[in-house]
Amino acid sequence: MNDKWLRLLGIPVVAVIMHVVFDGWPRQYDTAVLTHFLFGVFITVLLWEGNRALFLLMRRLFPHYDQTTRRLVVQTLSSTAFTFAATLFLNEFHRLLFGVPLCEKGELFSSFLLKMVPTLMVTSVYESIYFFGEWKKNLQRSEALARAGIQSELEALRSQLDPHFLFNSLNTLAALIEDDNEPAHTYLEQLADVYRYVLVSRDKTTVPLREEIAFVEAYLYLNKTRFRDDLQVEQRIAPAAYATNVAPLSLQMLVENAIKHNVISPENPLRVTLATEPDSGYVRVQNNVQPKTGLEQSTKVGLRNIINRYRLLSEHPVEVLRENGLFTVRLPLLS
Repeated sequence: MNDKWLRLLGIPVVAVIMHVVFDGWPRQYDTAVLTHFLFGVFITVLLWEGNRALFLLMRRLFPHYDQTTRRLVVQTLSSTAFTFAATLFLNEFHRLLFGVPLCEKGELFSSFLLKMVPTLMVTSVYESIYFFGEWKKNLQRSEALARAGIQSELEALRSQLDPHFLFNSLNTLAALIEDDNEPAHTYLEQLADVYRYVLVSRDKTTVPLREEIAFVEAYLYLNKTRFRDDLQVEQRIAPAAYATNVAPLSLQMLVENAIKHNVISPENPLRVTLATEPDSGYVRVQNNVQPKTGLEQSTKVGLRNIINRYRLLSEHPVEVLRENGLFTVRLPLLS
């Protein structure tokens, strides 16, 4: 936190205000008045720096927006306890320096209440700065999402095909398929589900993991019809993770990239794993690497698309790993 000037100006200003409010404007200027004022500055420095340290600690312990209430409660209790301890310390420290306590024992509580005034002032200043800083960042993040309009690789399909025309065509095709051809009907239904999800999710920033997994399963059904047992998929999704969110089409795009850029054959089956990591809060898409040869190299546009979206959606980065013959992309689960 770059608050150097705030501290340099704020500490003496608060010290002067406290001195004038509680002791009045000095009628004469002598050593006793100066000593009393300097001790007041020491009190302000102690309370300011102590509460500032607690504020920074609370920000590290409770950094997320959904932890705001917990952070404020713990911060208030901590600042109150610190101020009370500082009151006791300052009373004894004044006794050691000047031979008399800052206040009598019966006045300790009143002294504590007086010292809560600069404590509340400091806490309010930092909390206001932090609140408006976070509000500004969230506003900028929202504007960036709206301005960037990051779209998936299916944007061309969405912009060029009229959805009503496509669904009418699918309905016509379904009517042409014989009733006893169940595989063809199932394939057509899965194809309709895939396109329907794309249309529904295109204007959303995030979608529930449950919906994204269902979409990926429909997409995989279409591909397994083509590749059959040459495409092997394993899912290990923790039940609790279904309530979290992901960026729409992100998991599907990773699966699509694995299918597009790797050899798939009976001799070299492609193995794709989708798994959640409850301890780390990530979902993982992993496949064995067996790149196609003789084709144009991947531009990684789809992967950059995902990384850019998550940079705006989460403080946790997308992780891309390629080791031991496996290509892994880890996406943070969003609350």
